[in-house]
Amino acid sequence: MDALGTVTRQVEARSIDETFALGERLGRVLSLGDFVGLDGQLGAGKTLFSRGVARGAGVPPDDVSSPTYSIVQTYTGRLPLHHADLYRLRGEGDLFATGYFDLLESDGAMLVEWVSQVPSARPDDSVLIEIEVLSPDTRRLKVFARGERSQRLVEAWLGPAPT
Repeated sequence: MDALGTVTRQVEARSIDETFALGERLGRVLSLGDFVGLDGQLGAGKTLFSRGVARGAGVPPDDVSSPTYSIVQTYTGRLPLHHADLYRLRGEGDLFATGYFDLLESDGAMLVEWVSQVPSARPDDSVLIEIEVLSPDTRRLKVFARGERSQRLVEAWLGPAPT
């Protein structure tokens, strides 16, 4: 297994609605302590996907915006959802000042955009979703999982791995 984890799935979303729906399905199966990191180029759909996750977790999607300037926001749904955007950060010191690492230890699930900006922000047991733009409407989501908990989360979200 490399630093990203094991590639457990690749999923294509052929529209904005499908990208949102994939996020919503993930949000429905999130549990306290789950960690999901998102990466992809600007405009890839990370915040759209995050809005779907939030809706699935019982948070109104209109309450969700990219926390680029606030860095971390917490939403209340069927579980606390901590949503972070690390785009503007340059290292662990910047992240430490936000209280981020305290949130990792708290009750709630974590959803982190631009997680690769601060590699130490991603815990050992975590899911990473890389969103790749294939066309104006189509996205490929590459899903990596590190740890047993995260493997179970991916299976609950996308079903058992094909054999």
